[in-house]
Amino acid sequence: MRPIFRGTAPRRYSHYQDAIGDLEARLGTYCSYCERRLPISLAVEHVSPKSVARHLETSWDNFLLGCTNCNSVKGDTVVNLDDWLWPDRDNTVRAFGYLDGGFVEPTAVSTKHAQRLLDLVGLQRHGATPGREPAPRDKRWKDREQVFTLAQRQKEILSRLPPEVREEALQLVVDAAVGWGFFSCWLTVLHDIPEFCRRLIARMPGTAADCFDASGIPIARPAGRC
Repeated sequence: MRPIFRGTAPRRYSHYQDAIGDLEARLGTYCSYCERRLPISLAVEHVSPKSVARHLETSWDNFLLGCTNCNSVKGDTVVNLDDWLWPDRDNTVRAFGYLDGGFVEPTAVSTKHAQRLLDLVGLQRHGATPGREPAPRDKRWKDREQVFTLAQRQKEILSRLPPEVREEALQLVVDAAVGWGFFSCWLTVLHDIPEFCRRLIARMPGTAADCFDASGIPIARPAGRC
Protein backbone atom coordinates (compact mmCIF):
# COMPACT_ATOMS: atom_id res chain seq x y z
CA MET A 1 0.00 0.00 0.00
CA ARG A 2 1.55 3.25 -1.16
CA PRO A 3 2.57 5.62 1.66
CA ILE A 4 1.18 9.07 0.95
CA PHE A 5 1.76 12.66 1.96
CA ARG A 6 -1.24 14.97 1.48
CA GLY A 7 0.47 18.10 2.79
CA THR A 8 -1.23 20.97 4.56
CA ALA A 9 -4.82 21.88 3.79
CA PRO A 10 -5.04 24.07 0.67
CA ARG A 11 -8.21 25.74 1.98
CA ARG A 12 -11.13 25.25 4.34
CA TYR A 13 -14.19 23.29 3.21
CA SER A 14 -17.85 23.93 3.87
CA HIS A 15 -18.67 20.48 2.49
CA TYR A 16 -16.31 17.53 2.45
CA GLN A 17 -17.22 16.76 -1.18
CA ASP A 18 -15.52 20.01 -2.18
CA ALA A 19 -12.14 18.49 -1.29
CA ILE A 20 -12.14 15.85 -4.04
CA GLY A 21 -10.31 17.99 -6.60
CA ASP A 22 -7.63 19.05 -4.14
CA LEU A 23 -7.13 15.48 -2.96
CA GLU A 24 -6.75 14.18 -6.51
CA ALA A 25 -4.30 16.97 -7.31
CA ARG A 26 -2.19 16.09 -4.27
CA LEU A 27 -2.48 12.29 -4.32
CA GLY A 28 -3.32 11.39 -7.91
CA THR A 29 -6.46 9.54 -8.96
CA TYR A 30 -5.64 6.41 -6.98
CA CYS A 31 -7.54 4.71 -4.18
CA SER A 32 -5.49 5.24 -1.03
CA TYR A 33 -6.07 1.63 0.01
CA CYS A 34 -6.25 -0.73 -2.99
CA GLU A 35 -4.12 1.55 -5.25
CA ARG A 36 -6.35 1.25 -8.31
CA ARG A 37 -6.30 4.24 -10.64
CA LEU A 38 -9.88 5.48 -11.03
CA PRO A 39 -9.98 8.89 -12.73
CA ILE A 40 -13.74 9.37 -12.47
CA SER A 41 -15.12 7.35 -9.57
CA LEU A 42 -13.12 8.11 -6.44
CA ALA A 43 -14.70 9.63 -3.36
CA VAL A 44 -13.50 11.55 -0.33
CA GLU A 45 -12.78 8.88 2.29
CA HIS A 46 -13.03 9.73 5.97
CA VAL A 47 -10.46 7.87 8.05
CA SER A 48 -12.61 8.46 11.12
CA PRO A 49 -16.17 8.04 9.83
CA LYS A 50 -18.13 11.26 9.57
CA SER A 51 -21.17 9.56 11.09
CA VAL A 52 -19.19 9.12 14.31
CA ALA A 53 -16.63 11.94 14.31
CA ARG A 54 -18.84 14.80 13.11
CA HIS A 55 -16.20 17.36 14.08
CA LEU A 56 -13.85 15.81 11.49
CA GLU A 57 -16.33 15.73 8.61
CA THR A 58 -14.61 18.60 6.77
CA SER A 59 -11.10 18.14 8.19
CA TRP A 60 -8.38 17.82 5.54
CA ASP A 61 -6.31 15.66 7.90
CA ASN A 62 -9.15 13.13 8.04
CA PHE A 63 -9.40 12.75 4.24
CA LEU A 64 -8.07 10.04 1.96
CA LEU A 65 -9.31 8.87 -1.44
CA GLY A 66 -11.41 5.72 -1.62
CA CYS A 67 -12.91 3.53 -4.32
CA THR A 68 -16.43 2.10 -4.08
CA ASN A 69 -15.20 -1.29 -2.85
CA CYS A 70 -12.83 -0.06 -0.15
CA ASN A 71 -15.34 2.54 1.01
CA SER A 72 -18.25 0.12 1.21
CA VAL A 73 -16.29 -2.54 3.13
CA LYS A 74 -14.87 0.00 5.59
CA GLY A 75 -18.27 1.63 6.02
CA ASP A 76 -18.83 3.38 9.35
CA THR A 77 -16.43 1.22 11.35
CA VAL A 78 -15.33 3.19 14.37
CA VAL A 79 -11.57 3.38 14.34
CA ASN A 80 -9.02 4.06 17.00
CA LEU A 81 -6.25 5.35 14.77
CA ASP A 82 -3.53 3.72 16.86
CA ASP A 83 -4.99 0.24 16.29
CA TRP A 84 -4.44 0.31 12.52
CA LEU A 85 -1.71 1.27 10.10
CA TRP A 86 -2.55 4.16 7.76
CA PRO A 87 -1.01 5.18 4.44
CA ASP A 88 -0.74 8.81 5.54
CA ARG A 89 0.91 8.01 8.89
CA ASP A 90 3.03 4.88 8.36
CA ASN A 91 5.15 3.38 5.61
CA THR A 92 2.48 0.92 4.59
CA VAL A 93 4.49 -0.39 1.64
CA ARG A 94 6.73 -2.16 4.19
CA ALA A 95 3.79 -3.72 5.98
CA PHE A 96 2.23 -5.65 3.08
CA GLY A 97 3.56 -8.25 0.68
CA TYR A 98 2.16 -8.28 -2.87
CA LEU A 99 2.31 -11.68 -4.53
CA ASP A 100 1.82 -13.17 -7.96
CA GLY A 101 -1.84 -13.97 -8.48
CA GLY A 102 -3.22 -10.83 -6.88
CA PHE A 103 -2.67 -11.82 -3.25
CA VAL A 104 -1.83 -9.40 -0.43
CA GLU A 105 -0.58 -10.41 2.99
CA PRO A 106 0.90 -8.67 6.02
CA THR A 107 4.66 -8.86 6.44
CA ALA A 108 6.56 -9.26 9.68
CA VAL A 109 6.53 -5.47 10.05
CA SER A 110 3.72 -4.56 12.49
CA THR A 111 1.71 -7.64 11.52
CA LYS A 112 -1.21 -7.11 13.92
CA HIS A 113 -1.88 -3.53 12.83
CA ALA A 114 -1.38 -4.40 9.17
CA GLN A 115 -3.87 -7.26 9.35
CA ARG A 116 -6.44 -4.96 10.89
CA LEU A 117 -6.15 -2.58 7.96
CA LEU A 118 -6.47 -5.44 5.46
CA ASP A 119 -9.62 -6.57 7.23
CA LEU A 120 -10.97 -3.03 7.53
CA VAL A 121 -11.07 -2.51 3.76
CA GLY A 122 -11.26 -6.18 2.69
CA LEU A 123 -8.00 -6.09 0.77
CA GLN A 124 -7.33 -9.80 1.30
CA ARG A 125 -10.57 -10.85 -0.33
CA HIS A 126 -9.62 -13.09 -3.24
CA GLY A 127 -11.45 -15.44 -5.55
CA ALA A 128 -9.10 -18.30 -4.65
CA THR A 129 -9.19 -17.89 -0.88
CA PRO A 130 -11.92 -19.86 0.95
CA GLY A 131 -13.66 -17.74 3.52
CA ARG A 132 -12.44 -14.50 2.00
CA GLU A 133 -14.27 -14.58 -1.31
CA PRO A 134 -15.11 -11.09 -2.60
CA ALA A 135 -18.53 -9.88 -3.66
CA PRO A 136 -19.22 -10.51 -7.36
CA ARG A 137 -18.52 -6.89 -8.32
CA ASP A 138 -15.36 -6.65 -6.22
CA LYS A 139 -12.62 -6.99 -8.85
CA ARG A 140 -9.77 -5.49 -6.85
CA TRP A 141 -7.83 -8.75 -6.62
CA LYS A 142 -8.36 -9.49 -10.31
CA ASP A 143 -7.14 -6.04 -11.36
CA ARG A 144 -4.15 -6.43 -9.05
CA GLU A 145 -3.34 -9.82 -10.60
CA GLN A 146 -3.49 -8.33 -14.08
CA VAL A 147 -1.11 -5.50 -13.23
CA PHE A 148 1.30 -7.78 -11.37
CA THR A 149 1.53 -9.96 -14.49
CA LEU A 150 2.01 -6.88 -16.66
CA ALA A 151 4.86 -5.69 -14.44
CA GLN A 152 6.54 -9.10 -14.66
CA ARG A 153 6.29 -9.02 -18.43
CA GLN A 154 7.76 -5.52 -18.60
CA LYS A 155 10.67 -6.52 -16.39
CA GLU A 156 11.42 -9.50 -18.59
CA ILE A 157 11.41 -7.30 -21.70
CA LEU A 158 13.73 -4.77 -20.05
CA SER A 159 16.19 -7.53 -19.21
CA ARG A 160 16.55 -8.39 -22.92
CA LEU A 161 16.99 -4.88 -24.29
CA PRO A 162 20.38 -3.50 -25.37
CA PRO A 163 21.73 -0.55 -23.33
CA GLU A 164 21.09 2.00 -26.10
CA VAL A 165 17.31 1.59 -25.90
CA ARG A 166 16.93 0.65 -22.25
CA GLU A 167 16.62 4.23 -21.02
CA GLU A 168 13.67 5.02 -23.26
CA ALA A 169 12.04 1.68 -22.50
CA LEU A 170 12.43 2.22 -18.76
CA GLN A 171 10.61 5.53 -19.05
CA LEU A 172 7.77 3.81 -20.90
CA VAL A 173 7.46 1.29 -18.08
CA VAL A 174 7.25 4.11 -15.55
CA ASP A 175 4.54 5.72 -17.69
CA ALA A 176 2.65 2.43 -17.73
CA ALA A 177 2.86 2.11 -13.95
CA VAL A 178 1.55 5.63 -13.44
CA GLY A 179 -1.27 4.96 -15.87
CA TRP A 180 -2.33 1.61 -14.44
CA GLY A 181 -1.88 2.29 -10.74
CA PHE A 182 -1.12 -0.45 -8.21
CA PHE A 183 2.08 1.19 -7.03
CA SER A 184 3.03 -1.70 -4.73
CA CYS A 185 2.80 -4.32 -7.48
CA TRP A 186 5.23 -2.42 -9.68
CA LEU A 187 7.59 -1.68 -6.80
CA THR A 188 7.55 -5.35 -5.76
CA VAL A 189 8.30 -6.73 -9.21
CA LEU A 190 10.91 -4.14 -10.22
CA HIS A 191 12.43 -3.53 -6.80
CA ASP A 192 15.92 -4.42 -8.04
CA ILE A 193 15.94 -1.67 -10.68
CA PRO A 194 16.72 1.43 -8.57
CA GLU A 195 16.20 3.91 -11.40
CA PHE A 196 12.69 2.61 -11.97
CA CYS A 197 11.87 2.80 -8.26
CA ARG A 198 13.16 6.37 -7.96
CA ARG A 199 11.21 7.53 -10.99
CA LEU A 200 7.99 5.84 -9.91
CA ILE A 201 8.19 7.40 -6.44
CA ALA A 202 8.77 10.82 -8.00
CA ARG A 203 6.05 10.47 -10.65
CA MET A 204 3.09 9.30 -8.57
CA PRO A 205 1.65 12.41 -6.92
CA GLY A 206 1.62 12.39 -3.14
CA THR A 207 3.99 9.46 -2.63
CA ALA A 208 5.78 10.02 0.67
CA ALA A 209 9.41 10.37 -0.44
CA ASP A 210 10.73 10.12 3.12
CA CYS A 211 9.57 6.48 3.19
CA PHE A 212 12.33 5.46 0.74
CA ASP A 213 16.10 5.66 0.61
CA ALA A 214 18.11 7.01 -2.33
CA SER A 215 17.77 3.69 -4.18
CA GLY A 216 14.01 3.54 -3.77
CA ILE A 217 14.12 0.91 -1.02
CA PRO A 218 11.38 1.33 1.62
CA ILE A 219 12.56 2.52 5.02
CA ALA A 220 10.78 3.29 8.29
CA ARG A 221 8.66 6.42 8.12
CA PRO A 222 9.74 9.19 10.48
CA ALA A 223 7.31 9.20 13.43
CA GLY A 224 5.47 6.22 11.89
CA ARG A 225 5.19 2.71 13.25
CA CYS A 226 6.81 1.11 10.23
